Amino acid sequence: MSALFRLTATETKLFLREPINVLFALVLPPLLLVILGVIPAFREPDDDLGGLRVIDRYTHIVVALAIAMFALTSLPQQFASYREKGVLRRMRTTPVRPAVMLGAQLLMCTLLSTFTMLVVLATARLLFAVTLPRQVAVYVVVYLLSALAMFAIGLLVASLAPSGTGASAIGMVLLFPSLFFAGLWIPRDSMSSVLRTISDVTPLGAGVESLQVTTGGDLPHLVHVAVLVGWTIVAGGLAARYFRWE
Repeated sequence: MSALFRLTATETKLFLREPINVLFALVLPPLLLVILGVIPAFREPDDDLGGLRVIDRYTHIVVALAIAMFALTSLPQQFASYREKGVLRRMRTTPVRPAVMLGAQLLMCTLLSTFTMLVVLATARLLFAVTLPRQVAVYVVVYLLSALAMFAIGLLVASLAPSGTGASAIGMVLLFPSLFFAGLWIPRDSMSSVLRTISDVTPLGAGVESLQVTTGGDLPHLVHVAVLVGWTIVAGGLAARYFRWE
């Protein structure tokens, strides 16, 4: 555990030294929320949203964006680069096993994405009076399930990608449709029945819906929880099956 925490601290320092990583993973989500929030129409109640405002809906979409940025850009690119450069192979000669590196990366992504989530929620509340989650404990559980599902996909990308550049490219290809079905461009409430059904079986789509339902004080639908758990098991299992340390 000591090695895990020290390695997590080191990986976090390396991450924060890269301005691009900080910009896209930590700064972009709350900045996007502010940009959306200053649009007057987004701060007005909408009957099509059950009296909610567009900014109320977009808050949880931006939270999902923060997860996706870590899962599909940072995590697979970093691991594929370590494998490509022989970092994981050389670690086999040290007391720190490569599996500890995997745990450190996952822990770092979880902690930093959680920090971004808290900043997004605080920004939404303070600037735009967005209602905070009523079911805090359930909200946290749903958030972690969404993160696990997306991180499992990120690890699968890292397992299959031939290089760090390849992992980055694959991650970006997956990022945009994932965000689309999460409702970033078209809110889920405005999607057609076909798009909404597809969104329900994607990890970010199920995650966003569960976060929104939990914020309203209800429990997430079992179907969406099953989708998140299913993606975690399937993608995580395939990542473990095909992951190469060297």
